[in-house]
Amino acid sequence: MLLTICVILIIAVLIVIWGIGTQNKLVHSEELCGNALSQIGVQQASRWDALNALADLTKGYSDQEYNVLMDTISARRNVGSKTAAADAEKQEHLLAQSFGHINALAEAYPDLKSNTVYIQTMASVRDYEDKVRMSRMVYNDTVTKFNRMVRSFPASLIADFLGYGIRDYFQDNPDKSDMPDMKR
Repeated sequence: MLLTICVILIIAVLIVIWGIGTQNKLVHSEELCGNALSQIGVQQASRWDALNALADLTKGYSDQEYNVLMDTISARRNVGSKTAAADAEKQEHLLAQSFGHINALAEAYPDLKSNTVYIQTMASVRDYEDKVRMSRMVYNDTVTKFNRMVRSFPASLIADFLGYGIRDYFQDNPDKSDMPDMKR
């Protein structure tokens, strides 16, 4: 009788320890997902800063284009660890739209395109583009690991019980072919 109680207690303690360990892994993995999304927000913020610099640079060339750019810039929203991937993608679309306006303006004004500050700022934009692309890949990799944990048995039992759900991935933009070429 005592042996049976001891075995049941040991099994119960092992299940509790396993549950706590699984919960800690879920928290750790979810925090990594949030951090990866925040990194995307940091890179996007840098791109927005570069866009502001480009908008100021274009002001002397076309007031109408400058106003369009400033309207787009004013639609900016910060991306953080609690932001949905879809909201961050909307910010990506706004950025692409703004850079499209700037590229069109640069084509219309060749002296702007040859301006040293414009060239340097566009080079930094390309650098930010690469950093955002890498941050998105890190985010998707992190989400894959998290989603795998949430969906795998027996960890899925703890995940469901504690309310952890599948996180969304960043998707490729279907309009990618229509986006401006930033390497000009």
